[in-house]
Parts: sequence; C-alpha cells; structure tokens
Amino acid sequence: MTADNIKPVTSKTFKKLKENKEKITMLTAYDFSTAKYIDECGVDSILIGDSLGMTILGYETTIKVTIEDMLTFTKAVSNGVKRALVIADMPFLSYHLNKEQTTLNAGKLIQAGAKAVKLEGASDFILDEVYHLTQSGINVVGHLGFTPQYINTLGGYFVQGKTYENTIKMLNAAKKLEENGAFSIVLEMVPEESAKYISENLSIPTIGIGAGKYCDGQVLVIDDILGKYPGNIPKFVKQYSNIKEIMKNAILQYNQEVKSGDFPSKEYSFNLTNEEKDRFEYLINK
Repeated sequence: MTADNIKPVTSKTFKKLKENKEKITMLTAYDFSTAKYIDECGVDSILIGDSLGMTILGYETTIKVTIEDMLTFTKAVSNGVKRALVIADMPFLSYHLNKEQTTLNAGKLIQAGAKAVKLEGASDFILDEVYHLTQSGINVVGHLGFTPQYINTLGGYFVQGKTYENTIKMLNAAKKLEENGAFSIVLEMVPEESAKYISENLSIPTIGIGAGKYCDGQVLVIDDILGKYPGNIPKFVKQYSNIKEIMKNAILQYNQEVKSGDFPSKEYSFNLTNEEKDRFEYLINK
C-alpha cells in the first residue's frame, strides 16, 4: 500500500497502534529523496536525527549539530513526505537554557515542517520543558536509555538500565515524561527485558533502538541499514543492503570511463542537425 492512499500518521496514530498491539516503524532521513522513498514504502514515522552530525556532516558525535543545521535538513525531509509523521531532534543546548528559548527553537522546527520534536533526558528541567511545549501545541517525543547528547557525562557508548534498580528508575522517568505530555519515548541501548517491562507499564508507545523486540516500535539510522555509513556499525543494526559498495563501483566505473573517453558516448550527447552541422562547418571554415 502506498503513501498516497493512506491517511497521514499523527501522534494519535501512535497511541492507536500501541492499543492494537501493532508495531510502529521509524527511520531517519536527512534529505528530500530519501524521505520520499521511505514515505512511499509506508514507514510510519521519519526522524530527522541529530545523528546527521555523524552521517552527513562527519562529526565524531552529535554535540556539534546546531539548530540551524536541523532546520535545513528538516525542511528538506518535510518536502518529501506526504504520510509519515515527521519528528525532528532538538540538538544539544537548543532546549537546556530556558523555556522561552526551547519553545522558540521547537517552534522553528515545526514551522520548517516537523510535526513533533524529540528531547533527550528526563531531569526536572526537561520535564518542565516537555510540559511547556505540549501546552504550546507542540508534540514531544522523549528519549531515555543511552542519550547521545550526554556522551561526555556518560563517558562512552554504554548500555543503560542493566539492573533492576536502574530499570525502575528509567520507568519512573518515562512515566514522568508521559505525565508531562510526551506521546512516545525512544529507548536506546536498553536490555530487552528492561525495555519490555518499561513498555508494558506505559500507556504511550516506546520506540526501541538497540532495546529488543518488545518495544512498541523500532527506529534505525537509514545510512546504517543501507550499508552507506563508513564508520563503525552498532551491534543492534541489521544491514539490509550494501549501498557503499554499489556507490563505489558506480563511481569507479564513471571515473574510468571519463579518463578513457568512453563517456559521454553519442547516446548521452546532443547533436546539431545534419543541415545545421554543414552550415556550422562552412561558416567556421570560411
């Protein structure tokens, strides 16, 4: 079924899918054409992740991504989407200053085409911002477990919620996000058993990334599943293709054909009519 004959996905759709025990699908996208293809394939949601700092901009982490970066890519993705729910990450320090600045930045992402924003963490300050945003008419997705924007304080890429106590702590944080208006929560790098318990004790859906099969939905980075990203691939990623090799083979062939003169051949060139060609040669040799 194509995107053209299905109603747009909304935050209410997420809730209904959880109630019906139907899985939610989500992928990242950072450009118009990729977003269009994902949308046409019927994926429920598209995340403009700040992972673009690594996949698109070449940074080592997401920390350097700015609100201006996110606005550019949000506009591009939104232009390619008709059905999927578009969610934009709020980048580092775009929502940690005060409620007014948070609302302004979130509002810019919504005006750029997003239908929701995603924030990491569940401190009292973040909870207050989530409540303020939802009261301002902005849909919010939470993010718990491994939170990439806290990479420096976490000290590395570590699985979170590995004990009963930490799982209960994460569940309580998730409940607070839910109480303050979040309509969904991403759980990243959480043990399957912990994510299952958290998912079963929330009324809003969980979206897992490295959190096992019992979450209400799944999200992965598009460059990872296509085999395009040149860096390390996380354990939780299943690669469905090897675009990197396809791209390199095509580029190598192009490079060789241009060097040899085989491209462009007559098939890929434009020519004068015979009459104009004769006239042209006559005039230049006159």
